[in-house]
Amino acid sequence: MILTAIPREQLDEVLDRFIAKLEDPFSRAVVCRIRATSVDRAVGVAAARHRRAALSLARSLGMAVHPDGVECAFNWDGRALNSATEAYVILHEAAHFVLAPTERRRLVDFGLGPGPDTRDRDAAARAMVVSPLTREEDEAAASLLGIVWEAQLGQPALASFLDQNWLEGLERSAHSHFAAVVSKLQRRGLLDLDRPLYSIPLYSIERRRIEPAEPPHPEPQSRTAGQIPSLRRGAHPRNWRCLADWRDLPQFGTLLERPIPYR
Repeated sequence: MILTAIPREQLDEVLDRFIAKLEDPFSRAVVCRIRATSVDRAVGVAAARHRRAALSLARSLGMAVHPDGVECAFNWDGRALNSATEAYVILHEAAHFVLAPTERRRLVDFGLGPGPDTRDRDAAARAMVVSPLTREEDEAAASLLGIVWEAQLGQPALASFLDQNWLEGLERSAHSHFAAVVSKLQRRGLLDLDRPLYSIPLYSIERRRIEPAEPPHPEPQSRTAGQIPSLRRGAHPRNWRCLADWRDLPQFGTLLERPIPYR
């Protein structure tokens, strides 16, 4: 829910002011990539395509997914993901999965307490194992990581950036908060302008040995030239997994294919 709505005709000026307050070039580049996406949510066929892409990414991270038609009390019930929701919600939950330690991946709502879509709020509250400060930090990191994934997937990341109130407190701490979260994700190896989305390192994710609620798509038998990401020096191939089902996802490229000039 947007706390302070920004009139559409003022959005460019507000974004300019936000970017001007960011001292770190990397943070400015991330905002520019988000800014290049649509401010309007997808509908119809496009929304369905975005949802398939988000589910494909979630499966590639090792998340099990409940089949369509299963009634879910949580977006994540400690075992599988609720598939009957929008793409940006799926990506947000996938980001929580990446960020959560192994023990919290076994808990409903990742042990963070009830979220906006949680139906069984009492059960989620009982499963909460983190402090309010940790919850706030985790939510901020998952929010931004999911938004960056939206941008890389060609989805309306700017809409989520506004919905999730990243411009709230523009004259106070919005820019410093954003830069701090970017830095945190960058230190964990989850944001890198030189790495495509599909080659994100998953060395921090312990794969859970459970049967998925819905089988993931099979790996393609072959890839054409240019589809296999190059590994950075020192990275072991076993630490990388493909995050794309090439039938569902658009061609990614890096977060920024070329530098976006700062205005």
